[in-house]
Amino acid sequence: MTPSLQALLTAAWAVFVKDLRSELRTRYALNAMLLFAASSAVAVSLGAQFLGTQQNVEPLQAALLWIALLFAALNGLSRSFVQEEETRTALALRLASPPTAIYLGKLLFNLLLLAALDTVTSLLFIMFVGVEVGNVGLFVTLLALGSLCLTTATTILAAIIAKANFKSALFAVLAFPLFIPPLILVIRGTALALTGASWGDGASFLQALISYAVVTFVASLFLFRTVWES
Repeated sequence: MTPSLQALLTAAWAVFVKDLRSELRTRYALNAMLLFAASSAVAVSLGAQFLGTQQNVEPLQAALLWIALLFAALNGLSRSFVQEEETRTALALRLASPPTAIYLGKLLFNLLLLAALDTVTSLLFIMFVGVEVGNVGLFVTLLALGSLCLTTATTILAAIIAKANFKSALFAVLAFPLFIPPLILVIRGTALALTGASWGDGASFLQALISYAVVTFVASLFLFRTVWES
């Protein structure tokens, strides 16, 4: 590992640790996301008995799960850079770390938030909604890749809307067009995982999600310096 790469990763880790410590003190994003996820699971569970009497409910269960994950994520991921502006620490962060390290640190923190959200929401849906996972490995992989797609698409959007007046509304408006392609893929793939489909059946969805995540990550990485320093 070259000294420059090591310095970049060290700075990115420092940004991640800073955000993690700040979130553990306030728990603003985590509480908002988990509260929405729990509320969604309880609301959906009210119709779980009706769903259980139907055939081929897996596509509907997959759609409801990802809708809950999506809206819960929107409640928390926009805080990545908004908090820096609200606490007046954005300038200090610009001086302390290079833009690439800031992006990577924020991306890693958002991935950690979504990993916690995925775990809690999936368990709540399994317990309250009666979701049965046929292929656990494929299900977990789709959760991870879907969350990766959401994170790579929204981290730079959070930086774009950080100085806007109507942050939440603008974030949702900008994010939804980017979410539609991976959301369709991950819902269809998750439905297959719930039915117990094989890895071969879900391979095309996995490949498409990986491609989307790579494209959005690379594009965000190139654009972030311009967005952050503007």
